[in-house]
Amino acid sequence: MIHQIVRRPRVDDSHLPDSLSPILKQIYASRGVSPEDCELSLGKLLRPDTMAGLDKAAQIIADAIEAQKAILIMGDFDADGATSTSVCVLALRMMGAQKVDYLIPNRFDYGYGLSPEIVAVAASKNAQLLITVDNGISSIEGVAAAKALGMTVVITDHHLPGHTLPDADAIVNPNQDGCEFASKSIAGVGVAFYLMSALRAELRSRNWYQRQNISEPNLGQLLDIVALGTVADVVSLDTNNRILVEAGLQRVKAGRCRVGITALLEVAKRTPSRIVASDFGFAVGPRLNAAGRLDEMALGVETLLCDDIMLARRMASELDGLNAERRDLEAEMQQEALKSLESVELNEAELPWGIAIYQADWHQGVIGILASRIKDKYHRPVIAFAEAGEGEIKGSARSIKGLHMRDLLELINSRHPGMILKFGGHAMAAGLSIQAGQFAQFADAYDKAVREVLAPELLTGELVSDGELTPEQFKLELASELRNAGPWGQSFPEPLFDGYFRVIQQRIVGEKHLKLILETECGRVMLDAIAFNVDLKTWPDATIQYAQVVYKLDVNEFRGNQSLQLMVEQIEPKYNTN
Repeated sequence: MIHQIVRRPRVDDSHLPDSLSPILKQIYASRGVSPEDCELSLGKLLRPDTMAGLDKAAQIIADAIEAQKAILIMGDFDADGATSTSVCVLALRMMGAQKVDYLIPNRFDYGYGLSPEIVAVAASKNAQLLITVDNGISSIEGVAAAKALGMTVVITDHHLPGHTLPDADAIVNPNQDGCEFASKSIAGVGVAFYLMSALRAELRSRNWYQRQNISEPNLGQLLDIVALGTVADVVSLDTNNRILVEAGLQRVKAGRCRVGITALLEVAKRTPSRIVASDFGFAVGPRLNAAGRLDEMALGVETLLCDDIMLARRMASELDGLNAERRDLEAEMQQEALKSLESVELNEAELPWGIAIYQADWHQGVIGILASRIKDKYHRPVIAFAEAGEGEIKGSARSIKGLHMRDLLELINSRHPGMILKFGGHAMAAGLSIQAGQFAQFADAYDKAVREVLAPELLTGELVSDGELTPEQFKLELASELRNAGPWGQSFPEPLFDGYFRVIQQRIVGEKHLKLILETECGRVMLDAIAFNVDLKTWPDATIQYAQVVYKLDVNEFRGNQSLQLMVEQIEPKYNTN
């Protein structure tokens, strides 16, 4: 799909420091950056005392540590869950907890969250204190089962709560009613980090470290893991999240990160000293996620917990292999899904506003990525389903701007009681289960609900550009400045530019990537550019002499030399530039 290009209007940037280049000042101002936000120091993190339930949870965990109770961390099977679990296990061990273990449900056997079935597994491990991370806010039955077995339960989560909360001993979730913590978009790993910081303070107040003759731990050592989980979970990078991510990136650049992250960067062919947030999102995160999608997320957790670089490299290599398998599965499923939509693609009026797709042999672990790919192609909210056993199918939903997916599922559920067996999630992503025999009815109800709540103009995809660069601005120095001005990510997008160029050279590399040499309209500057995954029906084409290009500035490094390169987001042939 060719997206409409929308340029950001110029805004007043006089409040920002003149030490920034004029173009960066404008980019920051357009994203709502204040002068205070320009310095991402840890001292500017939001105070923990506004996070509801934090003190109570810290006291419960401190009591358990002093009593040497068995503590079990219950994580989710994605990158946020794996990093949250790792942060808690490492922090608790650093603080002298004697009995700490973790449990990640296998998505194929137990599904998502703290279910009564996984509580039974926790009981077999003799857990006395159960701490959920990145899940639990909707686990009414699971918490009840744990309490019935005599366990103490602390929930930490960031997902949106339902109307009823579980009867846990403490709940820490910035999105629960009454919580004044300002960063509502914090990831599960961020919530876990705040809890461990509060626990450290609670133990300090009890003179725990002196009594145990141990040093009070520096939890800053865990910020590389926090940064990885925050970026990989694609939460909005508000100022607080940007501070956490920037601190983690700096640890990696300085060579002070966990060996597991170093090993994952190695297999992804990324240079730690030059890492940016997108490397966590597109290189490290998918390899970590691959364990939970296709196998056991315990492999991902163990990689992050590991202290031996050689062992970490072996585990990272295994994760890399799982990720390659995941990509192959995804490509095959995407082709099948696109083929099933071809008949309606020719007539856009027939294309559902809300796309629901299902095939019996699709893999549960990949449907989320599949939904995201189809959403990107058609710019419509998508739910992809796969078999879940016992007559049920599980769906993974991805939304577009203007449609809150979890609220939409709640609307469908209120109108069709019993159709959705369970659901939960965020504005942009959600999960649900239905009976396989109800797929057609659900797809129809889903499409009707989308048509009701979504404005028609939102079905047209947009690329929001920061404008056109002058020939003098195509400099390596500007690319480097923008690269280091992040971290960029969700809701704090990396600078994007657009313009018309003459196409000097074009060739396909790596099967479906387009390598280009472009010339500015005035003919003064020649530029290297690359566009990934182009439409091979259009490119290459020697008759195309001009194109409208939407791009990011990138610093390309090859054999120790750096050069300017355009990373093409969209390229559209233009046969007349007037």
